Amino acid sequence: MAPWAIAIHGGAGVDPNLPEHRQEEAKRVLARCLQTGVDLLRAGATALDVVEAVVRELETDPFFNSGRGSALTRRGTVEMEASIMDGRGRRCGAVSGVSTVKNPVSLARRVMDKSPHSYLAFDGAEEFAREQGLETVDNSYFITEDNVGMLKLAKEAGTILFDYRIPLTGTDTCSLQAGADSNHNRNGMVMNGLPISIYAPETVGCAVVDSNGFCAAATSTGGLMNKMTGRIGDSPLIGSGTYACDACAVSCTGEGEAIIRSTLARDVAAVMEYKGLPLQEAVDFCVKERLDEGFAGLIAVSKTGEVAYGFNCTGMFRGCATEDGFMEVGIWE
Repeated sequence: MAPWAIAIHGGAGVDPNLPEHRQEEAKRVLARCLQTGVDLLRAGATALDVVEAVVRELETDPFFNSGRGSALTRRGTVEMEASIMDGRGRRCGAVSGVSTVKNPVSLARRVMDKSPHSYLAFDGAEEFAREQGLETVDNSYFITEDNVGMLKLAKEAGTILFDYRIPLTGTDTCSLQAGADSNHNRNGMVMNGLPISIYAPETVGCAVVDSNGFCAAATSTGGLMNKMTGRIGDSPLIGSGTYACDACAVSCTGEGEAIIRSTLARDVAAVMEYKGLPLQEAVDFCVKERLDEGFAGLIAVSKTGEVAYGFNCTGMFRGCATEDGFMEVGIWE
């Protein structure tokens, strides 16, 4: 029997001046969802079942940017994406452009388990969800008053907006434009040469190793506020936002375009496999060497029960627990 371990995240890039009550609210959500995973692991659940259950909990709570509370497209609609991966045989499932499925991570699981494919998107994903009898709701279910306000701010600024409630003010890994408007916490950052008013991703994810030493990971997000319809980020891309194998499981969050370019999740496993690095050193290496000018964070577990995380921005919402009784939730380094 191997020692189990679990790690979760709710996004990387946090303003050091985030109000205390918002910090506490985030920690309460993380602690509750983490406890869900711990209870399942103690009961002997598989890593795959645990990551799905935990991410479902995170999707249901509107605090983070996944499921209910997802970021809005420029049209004011929600297009969600998610992925899940089983380290046993490296099976995987992913979905994009989901607009009515209450829990996109469960649809990703069905794609993996019940279809001949690894990835379905938009109308095809929606049709498959109905065929599988998954719970669907009107798109309005996912839309919150806060996000309607954030979309308005983003359109006024002519930018992509993540979450004005949790802005990133650090400039270590982001380019700043001269004369940036300071209203609404805008800091003038640039992604792919385009201005971003606030860059504070709140993608959610979970990585688990169970008592049999099997690893699994899952990631879910609503993407960017004011994004173009049809935009796909790193979260549903196996090897970029999510990866699991017989060595480790990884879930990423942050600047999706940078994570895609760096195939960040897969690279953690690769440097463990080919460079022989232990988990935390592999995470540190990839965050430092693979993101170029982008920024991101990630959580990871190894088949031997280690937990690791890393980020190159100001904070990441995260939590972890291990079989020996250790448990914590945190935001700052």
